[in-house]
Amino acid sequence: MDASAPQICAETAPMMEDNRPAKLGLWMSIALVTGGMIGSGVFLLPASLAPFGWNAVAGWAVTIAGALCLAHVIARLTAAGPGQIGPAELVARSFGPVAGFLIGFSYWVSVWAATATISIGAVSYGSSFFPALGIHPAVAATGVIWSLTLVNLIGTRAAGSFQLITTILKLLPLVVVAVLIALVLGRQGSGVIAPFPAEGLSLSRINQAAAITLWAMVGFEAACAASGRIADPARNVPRATVVGALICGVIYLIVCSGIALMLPAEGVAQSNAPFELFVATFWSAGPAALVGLFATISAIGAVNGWILVQGELPYEMAQRQLMPRWFGKAAANGVPVRAVLVASVFATLLVWANSSRSMAGLFTFMALLTTSVTLWLYLACTLVALKRRIAMPTALAGLAYGVWALWGAGFEASGLSVVLMFAGLPLYWIARREQQRPLQ
Repeated sequence: MDASAPQICAETAPMMEDNRPAKLGLWMSIALVTGGMIGSGVFLLPASLAPFGWNAVAGWAVTIAGALCLAHVIARLTAAGPGQIGPAELVARSFGPVAGFLIGFSYWVSVWAATATISIGAVSYGSSFFPALGIHPAVAATGVIWSLTLVNLIGTRAAGSFQLITTILKLLPLVVVAVLIALVLGRQGSGVIAPFPAEGLSLSRINQAAAITLWAMVGFEAACAASGRIADPARNVPRATVVGALICGVIYLIVCSGIALMLPAEGVAQSNAPFELFVATFWSAGPAALVGLFATISAIGAVNGWILVQGELPYEMAQRQLMPRWFGKAAANGVPVRAVLVASVFATLLVWANSSRSMAGLFTFMALLTTSVTLWLYLACTLVALKRRIAMPTALAGLAYGVWALWGAGFEASGLSVVLMFAGLPLYWIARREQQRPLQ
């Protein structure tokens, strides 16, 4: 970097004034985290994990442990910061504004990519109730994106209330399956569970299973990313991050492992609705039919949460002078309208650019891409923690897990994540030039 050029440093650069009203409390913050994590992926995971058997259970344990380490690191970093602080600011404070921008921008890409991906999942599940949605899935997914964009434009409290309601609703089928697992085990005993393999567990199979489960755990950093919209962020963001990740991890482990081990692996692997198959097998077809509806609600709630975050990220970066000032404008109700609209446009374009792909093909690739892009944030946060000597043991464990997960995501997705990260540099250069001009 040219030493004579004006430096944009998060430590010294003045932050644009943020007087936006309406903050999220602790429970809405937890709902933001769990709502973003419990999307459409978890309802398909048992089908992907069924061939792995007990190795999938071990894979879940590795993924949950790694995610909790990363969540703890991000929570500790957020608590150590002065007031509201987002991902870009965390990195910029330790490694400079360029690194902060690259991480913040790449994470923003992952958020609106997740918005596009999960909206497709919502349409896929909803088409079982409304077949017309499956005729033109790109049109239907666009409708999901822009309907929830409208909810977020109404105001943060409206988006937060919607998120709290959908989180409660989306937890119901997961809780029902967990209770059903307990009832079946209590009535039939452990004989209903697939036997532990005589040859023991396979490290390579555990690695493969853990790579698949990672997508379901992405999203625990949502409270940090939206810290500007959370009341008392130094207290509520760490709590929401760790509690939300723990809740989702425990539910995933119980429910997905139960379905994969208590039904024939071949049947689960071939099912498009493994949750529905499980409920139909151990209960009845009527309640099973509702699972598809709740899966749709789950996906819609996740899209709502990510749209809230996708507006906050560039807004927060503009406040820190890491993005052009244009993104740092908010409406009277506190919503960063410009940032929300731009991200929703990108998400829509992504849906239409891939409209020729099959639902499953698009979802799988976008899940890997979103995970890869998000992993750069996780790795950067562990490096920040190590440099500042915060949560050292969990930071080291999180760093090792993040590197392993990035490798497991594959070259195509990981390579494209790097390209997308650097594609945003022109916006950073615009922000730098703006520092040479006074505010109008």
